[in-house]
Amino acid sequence: MKRLLNTLYITSPNRYLSLDGENVVVLEKETEVGRVPLHNLEAIVTFGYTGASPALMGACATRGIGLIFLSGSGRFLARVTGEVYGNVTLRKEQYRCSENPEASLQIAKNCITGKIYNSRWVLERSIRDYPLRLDVDKIKGKSQFLQENMKKIQECDTASALLGLEGEAASVYFSVFDDLILQQKDDFQFRGRNRRPPTDEVNAMLSFAYTLLTSMCASALETVGLDPYVGFYHTDRPGRKSLALDIIEELRSVMADRFVLTLINKKMVGKEGFLRKENGAVIMDDNLRKTFLTAWQKKKQEMITHPFLGEKIEWGMVPFAQAMLLARYLRGDLDAYPPFFWK
Repeated sequence: MKRLLNTLYITSPNRYLSLDGENVVVLEKETEVGRVPLHNLEAIVTFGYTGASPALMGACATRGIGLIFLSGSGRFLARVTGEVYGNVTLRKEQYRCSENPEASLQIAKNCITGKIYNSRWVLERSIRDYPLRLDVDKIKGKSQFLQENMKKIQECDTASALLGLEGEAASVYFSVFDDLILQQKDDFQFRGRNRRPPTDEVNAMLSFAYTLLTSMCASALETVGLDPYVGFYHTDRPGRKSLALDIIEELRSVMADRFVLTLINKKMVGKEGFLRKENGAVIMDDNLRKTFLTAWQKKKQEMITHPFLGEKIEWGMVPFAQAMLLARYLRGDLDAYPPFFWK
């Protein structure tokens, strides 16, 4: 059970939610494990729930408290709301902002600044941890480029310029990604990012991790009342969760890329778990996918201190924190959207 920005998150399985007076009560096997006054809450989010009492649903609806149900893996299932909820106003502001090039650019620049900052952090962290196993001067040079790139991003004034700077930075970052693979070098080699379909083992895992992360971001945005399909950096396209893709940018390197590197370098995966199809696509077999998902779930449960909020939260809660910060910015509670700068 976790409080975050006036939202109660129930992240443990087998928890039942009920109402006692003016309090939401969290039960596990009929034993009370938590109690929070309703007047302190804006929303309740529960993962892998076993249920919620009709009385609690009615109380939440009456008080304008969103009651959101997600699957155990974080997929959005449903939201219980009252007659009119603030999501309508929030989404209207989101749509207005998405139609305003200057307003969209400001949010997009912050998302991409977060992406480059975190990509640089991955390189710097690797230098710190493995100075004798890496070409320090080479990676330092790439890190310096990313630092200079961040300054240019904050100064750019068009979406096309931002797109060019982001693409250049991603190319530089991935140019040394293979250097960060320190084990199983014969089996896992990275020669550049490829997708649709991925044609090597590393890209297959990166694509799968990005898919999982995008789903988490989309659920987080739905949870706070934002439309995951209307973004500020990624343009609208039928069926594309553009805003989820905006949020994932700042989290790719620290949540997905480092996770894949850990799987390889700790020998948690092996080449025998991959299959190559006739069209050249490389995919994971069922056993490897289970190993991947098990490790991903453990990663999501690791505790960190959110750099902006200063609160201790699980890695899996980071997309929800960022979604709520974005919602607060759109409502006018913050002067700017604060991207996730990992430290």
